[in-house]
Amino acid sequence: MLLGTAAALLATGPLAGRAVAAATGTAATPATTPATAAAAARTPKVLLIGLDGTMLNRIKDAGAANLNALMAGGLTAASSLYAKPMAETASGPGWSTVATGVWPDKHNVRDNNFTAPAFAAYPDFLTRIETAAPARSTHVIASWAPVATTICSGSVDTRIATPSAEYDTGTTSRAVALLRDGNPDAVLVHLDNVDHAGHSSGAASQAYLDAIRGVDAQVGQLVAAVGGRAGYAQEDWLIMVTADHGHTDTGGHGGSSWSERQTFVIANGGGLPAGSVRYDVRMVDLAPTALAHLGIAVDPAWGLDGSPIGSLVPDAFDALRPQLTGRVDETGIAAGTLGFTHTPPSGWSVDNSAMGTGGIAEWRGWSFTTDEFWTKTQRDQNRELNVRSRNVFAVADSDEWADKTFKGSYDSTLVSPSYPVAGLGTVNVSYTTYYQPEGSQTAQVLAVWDGGTPTVVKTYTTQVNGPQTLALAVPAGATGLRLRFRYTGDNNWYWVLDNVRVG
Repeated sequence: MLLGTAAALLATGPLAGRAVAAATGTAATPATTPATAAAAARTPKVLLIGLDGTMLNRIKDAGAANLNALMAGGLTAASSLYAKPMAETASGPGWSTVATGVWPDKHNVRDNNFTAPAFAAYPDFLTRIETAAPARSTHVIASWAPVATTICSGSVDTRIATPSAEYDTGTTSRAVALLRDGNPDAVLVHLDNVDHAGHSSGAASQAYLDAIRGVDAQVGQLVAAVGGRAGYAQEDWLIMVTADHGHTDTGGHGGSSWSERQTFVIANGGGLPAGSVRYDVRMVDLAPTALAHLGIAVDPAWGLDGSPIGSLVPDAFDALRPQLTGRVDETGIAAGTLGFTHTPPSGWSVDNSAMGTGGIAEWRGWSFTTDEFWTKTQRDQNRELNVRSRNVFAVADSDEWADKTFKGSYDSTLVSPSYPVAGLGTVNVSYTTYYQPEGSQTAQVLAVWDGGTPTVVKTYTTQVNGPQTLALAVPAGATGLRLRFRYTGDNNWYWVLDNVRVG
């Protein structure tokens, strides 16, 4: 009865999505209706459930009724992690990233040792809630002790590391009692048994599926406890589920394989469209999404890498996902893996007039690709560190291009549409970039005003991994700005661009 009760709650109760959106990977904006107005009047609350070492594809294989109901009633987004040297695909970095909303190169948890964490600069979201609204009730209950004792600070109202003898059963029973009988505003629950099954039997095993079914029943208990609250009708619950890393088929994690780098976000409530699937949501978005749902504004000075899910806006490159194709020369990528195109989005173009000939077809000039496709070209060459790009991004990769006979040098320019700037004194150009330098390669951003001579406005010479903003002075009388991103190289490294915005 428990599984059915939880599923029915998700399908028909206030947690159910207000509208069904096509799985296009784009954001949906709920219309203002009496129902959404009523939701806005309810008290916002957050439950974040962490399922250690759990893989989304195996959740689907397991037929997990409660997790499937959460997905059907809300949003599902598969995504991927970093690898070394940024951090191991391990629990310490993973749960630190979930809790803080920043990647390991900021929170500085690289493995499970917590040698020099930067939690003072990048605290967990429960601590941020306590700082902004001390009257809010915050709680963490974890089967893996460091989630409660190390990652979440002493400012959190309740921190419980479940005794090992109780394990996930104790974590679940304690969380159920809190959710059912207490008055929490934000709760983080960590369950660990799927990770244990992964280590002992591997992600391809029946034991791993059985562990997912077991934790799914515990998720059902948590959801039922929320729905059984006396004040539930006056509350607006956002329930989110995620994982810290994946597992190999034979068991284990920490490395750079695609299966080890797997994670996901399931989010139900908060006005998220039912049955929606997105490709631009990442684990760093969980903390700011929780804060936003509770009405706590995210301060840009915090330097978060994540954004509230509702604020994410797809860029021009993301529109290319339906036309991505499979491999041509990259035989190390499995046939059928869709992930690249040379066709730019509307208004954009690629100038390959100075580009050499031959080379690997996928990377001849600027290409548009995904993390899965690009990182599978060659593991452990730092492509896994491109964590700040989302969905489809642009890449110029002279290293991979040179892996097949070629003539000449790599010289390719990505050209933007013309943006209106009439009447402006300055204009801001922003984008996300990951630049890995080596040897004689160059990377330049050039501005072209009204079709005039290109002017260099930015040159990269050292590694950069993050958002960039250029404040450009608009020449007197100029009405249009076109950007050119020129990369040259000779079997060097690469340059990634994403989320280019002007104005």
